[in-house]
This record gives sequence, C-alpha cells and structure tokens, in this order.
Amino acid sequence: MQTQSTQLGEFDLIQRFFKTQSERMLINHSGAIALGIGDDCALIHSQPDQEIAITSDMLLEGRHFFAGANPQWLGWKALAVSLSDLAAMGAKPLGFTLAIALPKVDSIWLEQFSKGLFEIANQYACPLIGGDTTAGPLNICITAFGSVSKGKAIKRSGALEGDDVWVSGTTGDARLALAALRHEIDLVNTDLEVIQSRMHQPRPRVELGLALRDVAHSAIDISDGLLGDLKHVLKQSSMDAEIFLDQLPKSAVLLKQNIQLQNQYAASGGDDYELCFTAPISQREVIKKLSVDLTLPLTLIGSIEPMKGATPEICLLDSRGVKLPQAQVNPLLQSFNHFA
Repeated sequence: MQTQSTQLGEFDLIQRFFKTQSERMLINHSGAIALGIGDDCALIHSQPDQEIAITSDMLLEGRHFFAGANPQWLGWKALAVSLSDLAAMGAKPLGFTLAIALPKVDSIWLEQFSKGLFEIANQYACPLIGGDTTAGPLNICITAFGSVSKGKAIKRSGALEGDDVWVSGTTGDARLALAALRHEIDLVNTDLEVIQSRMHQPRPRVELGLALRDVAHSAIDISDGLLGDLKHVLKQSSMDAEIFLDQLPKSAVLLKQNIQLQNQYAASGGDDYELCFTAPISQREVIKKLSVDLTLPLTLIGSIEPMKGATPEICLLDSRGVKLPQAQVNPLLQSFNHFA
C-alpha cells in the first residue's frame, strides 16, 4: 500500500531525496563545482580558457509526459533532455539544478524519481547543485551547465555550403512508441518493449558531442523532429539542404510499419534526442571511425546547399535523386509544437 509523507516540508524533502545523493557525487567530482546544494546559489569555478554552456528544459505532466508516468523513467528523462542540449554544443556536463512542482509529497514517487534522476546524473558525472520545490501541478524544470573550450562550441549557425548532413542512431522510435501507447497503431508487446526506452529513457549523445568539437561545423539535438530541427540549423546558417528520404536511419521495429508511417515518424516524430550535425566531406573517414569507436551508427543523409530563396528550404529527394512533390514533403517537415 502506498503511503504519503505529507508532513515533509520543503527542506526535509530536499535533504531526504536530493541533497544527500548530490553530496556523494560531489565528493568524487572533478572540482568544477565550488559549492553545491545548501546555500542561496551554487558556485562553479570559471577558467579563462573555458566557456559555460547553460540550457533549461521544462517537462509538464499531460503535455510532455503521460499523467501517472513511471517516476523512475521520468527522473531519467528529465535530465536526459538537458544533457542532450549540452551534447549538441560539444559541452562536458558540469552540474544541474532542479525546480519541481508537486501536487502532493509522495515518498514512494520521490524515491523512484530521484533514483532515475541520479542514475543518469552519475552516468554522466553531472551532480545536482541546487533548485527549488513547491506545491502545484506536476512540473519539472532542469537547468544544466556544461563546459567547453573557448571557440570550440558547436553552434547551429556554423553549417557551410558543401557540408555533409549526418544523424546519429535511428529516428522515429519514440514517436512509434507513443503511437502504440495512444492506441493509434497496434504493436506486439515484444516490439514495444524494444523501442519504449527510446521514449522513456533516451540516451543523450554526450560522448559524440565531445568528439565532434573539431569535426562538425554545426549541430542540433533532435527533440522536436529531425527535419524540423534541421531547419533551425539552416535558418541560423542561412543555408538550404538536400536530404535523401530513404537514407533516414530506421530501426528494425519501425521498418515493419508501412512506408508512409516510417517516413513520417523518422522525419518528424520527435523525442529522439539524437544529434543531427554537419561536417565537411574531408571528415567522412573520421566520422566513420567515430561511429565504430562509439558503437553508434552515424548516417550520412544529405548535404548543405546555398540558400536559393528568401527563406531556408529542405529539398527531399527519392532514391534516384529526384525531388519529391511539395505535397508529399510538407507533412514531413512538421515538428512538435509546444503550444498547439
């Protein structure tokens, strides 16, 4: 029977579920964190040759995750999405803050949530260094901090004409899992078990981001859909792109679906948390070796082209290199809308 610890106050809650585990992490930390939880601010050592990357992500119940979601998975994902942003910049995680609104103080829920949170925090050596708690609809906001050598951050604005366009891992599985859980499609249980971790416990590509610092010209993490997120790179770089639709990397489970659904989910499904990056042709062999070293598929899906019109465009090509009709292209360019 689940019990509620309604007598826990804010500071008792922080001490019991977050502060102790954070302090354990800081004992073995590299020393970038000068002061963690317990004061008005956390302190991060600043070095003259380093820049601090900062990112914030908010997860709202009913909007970004199902009501009643597994709290351990939720703890993992809450930090994973911010670590994915750091990875896209080529930043090494330093620490993070957690602001969380809770409908009620539920010790069992908090135990599982903090378990998932610290599982991924320990895996990427990223300690919790502060935050806030309050009563309210379940809402989780994480701000993560990372370090990168000056001038080495991988920005969205760096794509150059002639660059290859690459993507890590596979895309579309998180959207496929969501469709199955919404009963939009039928998946056998074994297939759902294979892919549901892509939705609930995504793996931020931190190691890849660090390795791409001197390789990639631009990068973005795929949170709202591959092609929609690629368009952000094109907009900030003032470039177009040509993408071969049949080269989008798909898992064995996604390949069992009809081709229209495959392409829709792989191109615009969202929640993949892979990296899409551009790099010069001269780096192809380096990237292929990275793929082997990291045991992570890195797939060449297209190229960066000079911008021809007033706004950046993605030209989708079939396997013969023929441009697909715009009516077929438009649905594949849609990305997740946080306000729709």
